[in-house]
Amino acid sequence: MPEHTPDHGRSRRLRHRLPVRAWHWINLWCMIVLLLSGLQIFNAHPALYWGSASHFDAPWLEMYAMRGADGSVHGVTALGPWQFTTTGVLGYSGESVRGFPAWVTLPSYQFLSMGRVWHFFFAWLFAISGALFALYALWTGHFRRNFWLSGRDWRGLGRDIINHLKLRFHAHSGKYNSLQKLSYLSVVFVALPLMIVTGLCMSPTINAAAPWLLDLFGGRQSARSIHFITAFSLVLFAVVHVAMVLLSHPLRQLRGMITGRVPRRSSSSEPESPS
Repeated sequence: MPEHTPDHGRSRRLRHRLPVRAWHWINLWCMIVLLLSGLQIFNAHPALYWGSASHFDAPWLEMYAMRGADGSVHGVTALGPWQFTTTGVLGYSGESVRGFPAWVTLPSYQFLSMGRVWHFFFAWLFAISGALFALYALWTGHFRRNFWLSGRDWRGLGRDIINHLKLRFHAHSGKYNSLQKLSYLSVVFVALPLMIVTGLCMSPTINAAAPWLLDLFGGRQSARSIHFITAFSLVLFAVVHVAMVLLSHPLRQLRGMITGRVPRRSSSSEPESPS
């Protein structure tokens, strides 16, 4: 995240301060473990519902296996009224009935209690590090300085969307453009808090201490569904984020997030970082 600290005597400029870099890498590993262990937990009951209880005859998303007329087993993913054959990936893979395949779950074999241990530990690490970073960013003005959208940003949002769709990343004095600002603000202030709060809704202890929290999301199963959708929206954000980095000086962006410094721009036409 850009930091515009004067550094006139050097060939490199400071782009990411230490707290920003630390939070970035902590987030990376937390999200990887949370995703893989979360899929392990999901596999214990690979179906999602709306409301407060599991209506087994009416899931909005379900992964299962069925045996065909020839005796072979097929994996099936059902999304509402639509059914898709997903053998080898979802529903049935590795000659076993399971929602997600072994290579994307932690642990790889079906072990619900261990998956929960991994998930809960890294969930608290993720939440605590996020809270500390939010306090730092608010105290130092990091959010206001780098992510607050001005009237000019809002007016240029359509142009920035079109430029990104065309893979055009032009420099803006080392600052984020309006689309990048809006994306990061949505993740930090909407998606991450929503994922944490809906995760808490699945804790019996939290349910007993704050039953109103479940009511806020329309029930335990609704909270579970929202948690699942939010988690995969963050995965999509991460995929797009990595793709944008690869399209815009990947070695420079990686070096900047490790050392904090990047070479000074030699031309105003150099693509800006999407990271």
